[in-house]
Amino acid sequence: MVRTLGVAVVGFGWMGRVHTQAYARVPHHFPGLSLRPELVAVADEVPGRAEEAAAQYGFAAAHRDWREVAADPRVQAVSIAAPNFLHREIGLAMAEAGKHIWIEKPVGLTAEDARAVSDAVTKAAVQGTVGFNYRNAPAVAAARELIASGEIGTVTHVRIRLFSDYAAHPEGALTWRYERERGGSGVLGDLASHGVDLARFLLGEIEALTADTAIFLPRRARPTGATAGHTRATGGELGPVENEDYVNCLLRFASGARGVLEACRVSVGEQNNYGFEVHGTKGAVFWDFRRMGELGVSRGTSYQDQPVSTVYVGPGDGEYAAFQPGSANSMGYDDLKVIEAHHFLRSIAENTPYGATLADAVHSAAALDAMARSAERGAWVPLA
Repeated sequence: MVRTLGVAVVGFGWMGRVHTQAYARVPHHFPGLSLRPELVAVADEVPGRAEEAAAQYGFAAAHRDWREVAADPRVQAVSIAAPNFLHREIGLAMAEAGKHIWIEKPVGLTAEDARAVSDAVTKAAVQGTVGFNYRNAPAVAAARELIASGEIGTVTHVRIRLFSDYAAHPEGALTWRYERERGGSGVLGDLASHGVDLARFLLGEIEALTADTAIFLPRRARPTGATAGHTRATGGELGPVENEDYVNCLLRFASGARGVLEACRVSVGEQNNYGFEVHGTKGAVFWDFRRMGELGVSRGTSYQDQPVSTVYVGPGDGEYAAFQPGSANSMGYDDLKVIEAHHFLRSIAENTPYGATLADAVHSAAALDAMARSAERGAWVPLA
């Protein structure tokens, strides 16, 4: 029996749109799901944005204030795609109102924020899914199985990279993303949070780390109006960039493996260069987000001069079969969010967590806090 679930979206920038489109698509790709999302409400503080979303996507109600969503009894589940500094307040309010939440990472500004939202979700006995979308790529799921099977032997070391140029332009506006009070960390929360999640998803818990950070573009112009995405601004008053553009981090895993995690938001010439290389005692596995449906795999008994083969993922890998019938057919970024929506709705339907949870967000946020402390102290920091 299929039942309807009233959903709302809070924050309608790019990510709010992605969530909304995922809700619309999820019944097409996962017809066996026992819940069907109904777009009940959308909220955004920018004048006219919520009304535009309602007209385009069919939300029943549009609001400037997210508190109206929390008070709406028709809303049973909420996507939280607002800026980082609002995550804790909105997450707590929605959980306390008995609403399931699908919240974007990094779930607040600190590990304390993420833990508070996680505790509220547990106390309210609602489900909480977090936007660590890269783990949803079928190739990443296949890599995890390959590693767990022992085909590349005992993992010795991993390198995870997340390089982008979204903040590389010197005319990029000084939005909330660059402020400690509203954005919290910089590239740590934006990109390294995904790197930590991939590290844990593939190799297990991180035991200790040491990190170094840097700000390469120290001043930007303040915007004169509402912003969305990565707006440029010229002629405005210059202000300081308060959080990091770059981080590199050494990782020690509980398994004994070692790792390098590097992320940068001002890498000229790099567009979404995200990926990993995992090396083991008998082989290796490589993934590049820009070639999302491929894995480079080295396995065998040669050790030295052992070749690497390109393997195309197919219907047996992750949720690939919900999108394509045969190997090497392309998937895209938005498909990963459809998978995430499916995990969220399935969690609610079965009252069992699927996909990335608030507990994963807490682990990631704790690692990010440790990176910041390590960069400040110049020392290794243990993770409890």
